[in-house]
Amino acid sequence: MDKVFIRGLKVETIIGVHDWERGLVRPLVFDLDLGTDFNAAAASDHVRDAIDYAGVQKTVEKVAADYQPALLEALAERLARTLYKEFPLLLSLRLVIHKPGAIPVQDVGVEIERRREDYAACGMR
Repeated sequence: MDKVFIRGLKVETIIGVHDWERGLVRPLVFDLDLGTDFNAAAASDHVRDAIDYAGVQKTVEKVAADYQPALLEALAERLARTLYKEFPLLLSLRLVIHKPGAIPVQDVGVEIERRREDYAACGMR
């Protein structure tokens, strides 16, 4: 499977379970691997046949800014569902969300992997 990747996408948003976190805008850093098939895009050389990574960036920024959940896990799932809905050429997704400074370690966050089939059985919500 072919992949489009995005590394180090920084988004400022409100996220967290503690009251003090809900009053602060904090950075999150996103890494995405977007599985797809490059054959149509390679043949046509047209963005309509590819996953538009600028569009993915805007989607991640919008969902993170608008949703503002307590948990990274909830944000990851919302993002996965939204990306599958908005990008029909997306076949698989690996999404990592880093939350710098959440605890005193080098890095902390969540990682999910989803396939389009994960949502086909239960429908898109």
